[in-house]
Amino acid sequence: MERRIGVVGILVEDRQHAAGKINSILGEYAEIIVGRMGIPYREKNLSVIALIVDGTTDEIGAMTGKLGSIKGVQVKSALVSRK
Repeated sequence: MERRIGVVGILVEDRQHAAGKINSILGEYAEIIVGRMGIPYREKNLSVIALIVDGTTDEIGAMTGKLGSIKGVQVKSALVSRK
Protein backbone atom coordinates (compact mmCIF):
# COMPACT_ATOMS: atom_id res chain seq x y z
CA MET A 1 0.00 0.00 0.00
CA GLU A 2 1.26 3.49 -0.85
CA ARG A 3 2.63 5.54 2.03
CA ARG A 4 1.92 9.20 2.65
CA ILE A 5 3.74 11.88 4.55
CA GLY A 6 2.02 14.92 5.98
CA VAL A 7 0.83 17.05 8.83
CA VAL A 8 -2.04 16.39 11.22
CA GLY A 9 -3.40 19.36 13.17
CA ILE A 10 -5.33 18.68 16.36
CA LEU A 11 -7.32 21.39 18.14
CA VAL A 12 -8.27 20.51 21.73
CA GLU A 13 -11.02 22.53 23.42
CA ASP A 14 -11.17 20.63 26.74
CA ARG A 15 -7.62 19.56 27.52
CA GLN A 16 -8.38 18.11 30.96
CA HIS A 17 -11.09 15.85 29.56
CA ALA A 18 -9.32 14.84 26.35
CA ALA A 19 -5.57 14.69 27.14
CA GLY A 20 -5.51 11.11 28.41
CA LYS A 21 -7.51 9.80 25.46
CA ILE A 22 -5.41 11.72 22.94
CA ASN A 23 -2.12 10.49 24.41
CA SER A 24 -3.39 6.91 24.44
CA ILE A 25 -4.31 7.07 20.75
CA LEU A 26 -1.03 8.76 19.82
CA GLY A 27 0.85 6.02 21.69
CA GLU A 28 -1.10 3.39 19.75
CA TYR A 29 0.03 4.98 16.46
CA ALA A 30 3.57 5.95 17.56
CA GLU A 31 5.13 4.04 14.65
CA ILE A 32 3.68 6.49 12.10
CA ILE A 33 4.41 9.67 14.10
CA VAL A 34 7.71 11.25 13.07
CA GLY A 35 7.37 14.37 15.24
CA ARG A 36 4.99 16.09 17.61
CA MET A 37 4.62 19.65 18.87
CA GLY A 38 2.02 20.76 21.38
CA ILE A 39 1.24 24.38 22.23
CA PRO A 40 -1.18 25.58 24.92
CA TYR A 41 -3.11 28.62 23.64
CA ARG A 42 -4.15 29.92 27.04
CA GLU A 43 -5.77 33.13 25.79
CA LYS A 44 -8.32 31.03 23.87
CA ASN A 45 -8.47 28.16 26.40
CA LEU A 46 -7.29 25.75 23.66
CA SER A 47 -4.38 23.45 22.98
CA VAL A 48 -2.95 22.83 19.52
CA ILE A 49 -0.99 19.72 18.57
CA ALA A 50 0.86 19.36 15.27
CA LEU A 51 2.02 15.92 14.13
CA ILE A 52 4.32 14.96 11.28
CA VAL A 53 3.17 11.54 10.09
CA ASP A 54 4.46 8.91 7.67
CA GLY A 55 2.12 5.98 7.01
CA THR A 56 -0.56 4.51 4.81
CA THR A 57 -3.81 6.35 4.29
CA ASP A 58 -5.53 3.58 6.27
CA GLU A 59 -3.21 4.03 9.26
CA ILE A 60 -3.42 7.82 9.23
CA GLY A 61 -7.18 7.75 8.65
CA ALA A 62 -7.73 5.33 11.53
CA MET A 63 -5.70 7.53 13.88
CA THR A 64 -7.39 10.78 12.85
CA GLY A 65 -10.82 9.14 13.02
CA LYS A 66 -10.24 8.00 16.60
CA LEU A 67 -8.90 11.42 17.58
CA GLY A 68 -11.81 13.21 15.91
CA SER A 69 -14.33 11.09 17.78
CA ILE A 70 -13.22 12.58 21.12
CA LYS A 71 -15.58 15.29 22.35
CA GLY A 72 -14.00 18.75 22.02
CA VAL A 73 -11.29 17.59 19.59
CA GLN A 74 -11.07 18.69 15.95
CA VAL A 75 -8.61 17.13 13.50
CA LYS A 76 -7.42 18.10 10.01
CA SER A 77 -4.73 16.51 7.91
CA ALA A 78 -2.75 17.39 4.79
CA LEU A 79 -0.98 14.46 3.09
CA VAL A 80 1.16 13.97 0.00
CA SER A 81 2.42 10.84 -1.73
CA ARG A 82 5.87 9.70 -0.73
CA LYS A 83 8.10 8.53 -3.54
